[in-house]
Amino acid sequence: MDDLETWLTAQLRRISGKSPLAQAIRYALTRIKRLRPYLGHGFLKIDNNAAERSIRAIALGRKNWLFAGSERGGRSAATAYTLIETAKLNGIDPQAWLTDVLGCIADHKINRIDELLPWNIAR
Repeated sequence: MDDLETWLTAQLRRISGKSPLAQAIRYALTRIKRLRPYLGHGFLKIDNNAAERSIRAIALGRKNWLFAGSERGGRSAATAYTLIETAKLNGIDPQAWLTDVLGCIADHKINRIDELLPWNIAR
C-alpha cells in the first residue's frame, strides 16, 4: 500500500492537475487512510454483495408488493423477510424452520422464545 501511495503521488506530479486521471488519483489518495485498517483484517469483505443478494427478491417484487395493506402489514412483512434471510444465512432451510417453529411456538415459554431463532436451532 505504501508503494502504491508513493507511485500515485509521483504520477500526480507528472500530469495536468485538471485531467480526469489527476482527479482519479486524488480520489484514491484521499481514501488510502481509510483503506489501511481494512487491510489488517483479512476476514472483512470488501463489498456488501451478500447483503445485496439477500434483499434481491424484495427489490424485484417491490412493484408487485407496492402496498402491504397497512403500516402494520409492512412491519410484519419486514419481520418475516428478516427471519427468512436470517435462517438462510445460518444454513437452515427457512420452510423447514418455520414449519417446526410454528408447530411448537404456542406451547413455548415466552421468556425462552429466543431458543426458536434460526441461529439457536440445531442443524
